[in-house]
Amino acid sequence: MDVVNHPPHYQSSIECIDAMEAMSSGCSIRSHQAYCWQNCFKYLWRWPYKNGLEDLRKARWYLDRLIKQLEEERR
Repeated sequence: MDVVNHPPHYQSSIECIDAMEAMSSGCSIRSHQAYCWQNCFKYLWRWPYKNGLEDLRKARWYLDRLIKQLEEERR
């Protein structure tokens, strides 16, 4: 098992990092917003395989942070 290059909590026919790259390709959002978006995605991807509720809470934390930033921009 290669926990650095292919950790078991990301096992799929598609690598999580490749999916994140594809979903953000051509997107024109600020870098920190992309960071929050991709972290949220990462935790949602792995929650059933790694840390369960903890990962869902982390995903929610990043999503809430992203929402707060977007709401502040609208003001």
